[in-house]
Amino acid sequence: MAAAMATAMLGLAACESEPQAPLGQTAPGQVQGMTISNPRLVLAPVAGNPAAVYFDLSYEGDKGLTIRKAEVAEAKSAMMHDYGEYDFKVQMMEALPIALKKGTKVAFEPGGLHVMAMEPAETLKPGDTVTVTLTMSGGATQVFEAEVRAAGEER
Repeated sequence: MAAAMATAMLGLAACESEPQAPLGQTAPGQVQGMTISNPRLVLAPVAGNPAAVYFDLSYEGDKGLTIRKAEVAEAKSAMMHDYGEYDFKVQMMEALPIALKKGTKVAFEPGGLHVMAMEPAETLKPGDTVTVTLTMSGGATQVFEAEVRAAGEER
């Protein structure tokens, strides 16, 4: 009986030591209720200039979340950008965190919200894929692959 209790206690201790997923995350790299579709990274016409990442996001999770940053594996840095008016001119600027609630759909698209991939790897070519990571407040991440496209291809 004592041996059985000791075995059970060891099993419980092992379960408790497993790392917990951040709030809202069911598996590493996947946020419960979040769907990413049509992901693509479009290279700049001039090599070395920033590339842009576009995709459609749908959120059906029960908990409110906020996207606070984006990363692109094959770029030195990345940031979410949007367009806004300043001094009576529409211009690109860093985007504010993006709040999500059940039923939210967000388009990251040309002329609107998008991810800029700064200093993309020189080795990237059309047909490749890159890993994009969106990080939520609280630490949960949504990881997905984006197809690399040439500058003249459909964005």
